Amino acid sequence: MSYLLRHRPDDAGLVLDAQGWADVDLVLAALASKGSSLTRADLARIVAGDDKRRYALSEDGTRVRANQGHSVDVELDLPPAEPPSVLYHGTAERDLASILATGLERRARHHVHLSAVVATARAVGGRHGRPVVLRVDAARMRAEGWTFYRSANDVWLVDAVPAAYLAVEPLS
Repeated sequence: MSYLLRHRPDDAGLVLDAQGWADVDLVLAALASKGSSLTRADLARIVAGDDKRRYALSEDGTRVRANQGHSVDVELDLPPAEPPSVLYHGTAERDLASILATGLERRARHHVHLSAVVATARAVGGRHGRPVVLRVDAARMRAEGWTFYRSANDVWLVDAVPAAYLAVEPLS
């Protein structure tokens, strides 16, 4: 479901609206065409029970979307938000030198993803190797004009994080 709602809706003939929403019945049909027997009730349980709150259902339950992380063109209509003074980004140790030289870039995604919690950043970094957590001086970034957004699942989003705002967080 994440693949279809974030990256390749066209693989199953889905069309997302400008805010990333897709009709639930069409998503279920698309998943069925790929061999899934997911029901509307299953989908509602996935959305409600996802520990990372990756998805949202519309208030009337007829549409579903991913909350962030898209590589397809969507506008989530998130209002600018005042971030905590420090945010964190998890990465693999092998990428550290490059990041400290050039900063964090959004690459194929719409934003750089940050966390308010060190443990979350460590878990994200650990998905790709030995984790390293970077501390982001969000207060200084904000004071210097950077705009932050907060997704429905508490992921902090920003266009980029220049290296000057980064420091390695000691892991305890």
